[in-house]
Amino acid sequence: MRKLSTRRRHPMALLALLALALLLTGAAYATVAPETATAESASSVSEVEAGRQLFVVGCASCHGLNAQGITTAGDEDEAGNYGPSLIGVGAAAVGFQMETGRMPMAQTAPQAPRKHVEYTQDEINQIAAYVASLAPGPARPSDEELNWQSVDKEGISEGGEFFRTNCTACHNSVGAGGALPSGRYAPTLKGVDAIHIYEAMLTGPQQMPVFSDEVLTPEDKRNIIAYVKTVQQQGNDGGLGGGGLGPVADGLFIWLIGIGGLVGFSVWIGMHGTRSKKR
Repeated sequence: MRKLSTRRRHPMALLALLALALLLTGAAYATVAPETATAESASSVSEVEAGRQLFVVGCASCHGLNAQGITTAGDEDEAGNYGPSLIGVGAAAVGFQMETGRMPMAQTAPQAPRKHVEYTQDEINQIAAYVASLAPGPARPSDEELNWQSVDKEGISEGGEFFRTNCTACHNSVGAGGALPSGRYAPTLKGVDAIHIYEAMLTGPQQMPVFSDEVLTPEDKRNIIAYVKTVQQQGNDGGLGGGGLGPVADGLFIWLIGIGGLVGFSVWIGMHGTRSKKR
């Protein structure tokens, strides 16, 4: 027993115990440590860097070298910006603005119109990856969130209620669009891809409010898209639809064309009718 006790207190015992502890710690770390960089992660880093290069060349003149935005000179109340900050807007905002040709803007205007797309899809994806890397922001919707064809009649009806409550004041009850103050307008939704309708609700471009997932769930957004697409695909059994611009436009059309035509015809009859002479 005395011999065992002496060996237990040997100076090398502490070093051996320390070595064993380090060995066990290393083994445990190797088990739970994250994997080394893969080709996929390296590709992601490369895409972000490529997006930054494109951003510096095509976007930094308005949005700043670091996407922080550029403020115009002037008083505090009058100062505006050439381009707003893009930090935190997410890939969804980039996808909407660039895939519809709204960005880059051809010239300064109250609103960026839809036009020809200037960048390829790969370049847009790269810029979106760079902007998304700056700060957390809305990601692009998944295929499942955009699958409006799978929505049943009840979902379409619910989407119509959401649309009439939140969207018709600007976009018209059938998504035909409409005028807004200060030279702005709500664009038509006819022919707009489902992903861009979704991203517009998610990011709130121009003067449009933001409908986050806390306000309208992804299912609600999909139902709204289903309603808009269903209305656009419906025929017009009543004859001339007048573009679905609403009762004011329909009334103006009836007044100018309908009643105007009747008045003109009445005048023509009066001028070419039989005249009697007094004797």
